[in-house]
Amino acid sequence: MIKITKVTVQKRIKGRYNLFIDRGAGEEYGFSVDEAILLKYGLKKGLELEENELTEVIEKDEEKKTHHLALNFLSYRMRSIHEMEEYLTKKERHPEHVERVISKLIELKFLNDQEFSKAYVESKKLTLLKGPMKLRQELMQKGVGPQYIAEALETFPEEEQVEKMIKWLEKKEARKPKQSLSSFKQKLATQLMAKGFSRQAIQLALNEVTFTVDNSEELEALMFQGDKLKRKYSTKYEGWEYKQRMKQALYQKGFSLDMISTYLSQEQEDE
Repeated sequence: MIKITKVTVQKRIKGRYNLFIDRGAGEEYGFSVDEAILLKYGLKKGLELEENELTEVIEKDEEKKTHHLALNFLSYRMRSIHEMEEYLTKKERHPEHVERVISKLIELKFLNDQEFSKAYVESKKLTLLKGPMKLRQELMQKGVGPQYIAEALETFPEEEQVEKMIKWLEKKEARKPKQSLSSFKQKLATQLMAKGFSRQAIQLALNEVTFTVDNSEELEALMFQGDKLKRKYSTKYEGWEYKQRMKQALYQKGFSLDMISTYLSQEQEDE
């Protein structure tokens, strides 16, 4: 038999107790337990336990530790079931304890992938500019099933996506110099695609934003890009081929053919 000789309160961790035991060779530190386990098994000074009973107490306390870890993880924000399982596994908790704790949390509705996915989408809508494709990818990485993801994304219709992109585009409207308006708009579209929006929704947003066209800025950008290309092509090509290379490259950078022709004519006059 194992006799409990002393029970003391832990100073550093609230709600945990140290138990000292005697196995027949004098008092020694035995183990610590959560207050709930202490009360459940009536652990107190003088109580005698069989070895298998002691093993059961320690086993239940380990499960209780896993439960506390899970609750602490949930205290910061909602979690998916997969996130919780991954977290507890990384904490090297016993697989059986992890399974039982997660089952209990699901039963108590502390873990609910359907509600989690809806809350996740709503939170990102309010704090970040992220499109449905990006949100879908992130929810899949968190182990949420496709049905729940689809339900959550229904709360983020295309009209709302376009509205959010318009606000973002309006802040970007003051474009950087030395870049054509067309190139700038393409750059913004590429950024929005990286954020997870569809081409269709992006185009709808771009159509709603009026970008100021400053001819002097456009000309300055054309001259800057043209001079760069001139240094690249002038040593390799000449005559008609040089002119066609320049025209094609500048057109790909978003400048109009009229402006390109004016620039090339002026360049020819300067030679």
